[in-house]
Amino acid sequence: MIMMLSVSLKETSETIGYPPTIIPRSFTLKHFADIFNESIFPFMKYFKNSMYIALITSVLVVFLGILGGYALARLRFKGKNVMTEMFFFVYMFSGILLIVPLYKMLASIGLRNTREAVIICMIIQTLPTAIYMTRSYFETVPYELEEAGRVDGLSRMGIIFRIMTPLSIPGLISVFVYAFMIAWNDVLFASIFLDSPDKLTITIGLNSLFNTPDYIWGRMMAASLVTSLPIVIMYAFSQNLIKSGATEGGVKG
Repeated sequence: MIMMLSVSLKETSETIGYPPTIIPRSFTLKHFADIFNESIFPFMKYFKNSMYIALITSVLVVFLGILGGYALARLRFKGKNVMTEMFFFVYMFSGILLIVPLYKMLASIGLRNTREAVIICMIIQTLPTAIYMTRSYFETVPYELEEAGRVDGLSRMGIIFRIMTPLSIPGLISVFVYAFMIAWNDVLFASIFLDSPDKLTITIGLNSLFNTPDYIWGRMMAASLVTSLPIVIMYAFSQNLIKSGATEGGVKG
């Protein structure tokens, strides 16, 4: 990121000049102004598309991960151990193997060239790991807390969302950040399912900066730097919560 910041603040002549420098001789914000200029590069349009896909994916993955993780951590049913092991097994195969079946399935229901198609693909990609992460975290919550909830008349869903979920916030934040990062950085599924310029994500949009006759390093680095900020900021603010994984609360006496 230091090099991206350095290049984005340099004049083009200094960027390609010799000898190379880390600290710019003269600072300029022109490249940042260019990426926010709609006529040069529709950065905000791509940024909003990526944010929409990443946020929706993360919220749904956390919600489904809570339900799936609780089932594996607390419920008893036939094939539970096999199902748990399958979450690891699926990661032996590359996501590219899913392209053809997913494309045919989503195209058949009219979701080709939609952001929702990418969201579905991202959920499929991240949900197994999310379920495994939430399962591991739910297993650290004492059974006595659930028993106390049942005594108070809570239903199964009440126990999940009023006891298990609040006590597992650090773990769920980890799941959210993981799903957001995968969806934000996706190139494969976005490039396959999205065609319209107004629906492209920022990762696909950045590639268009390479494919221009007047390729400008500073502009590319400025766009790349701003694109990386959501992940950096999210991790910086959630780092302490992720580390504070101790289960809090008490058992009703």
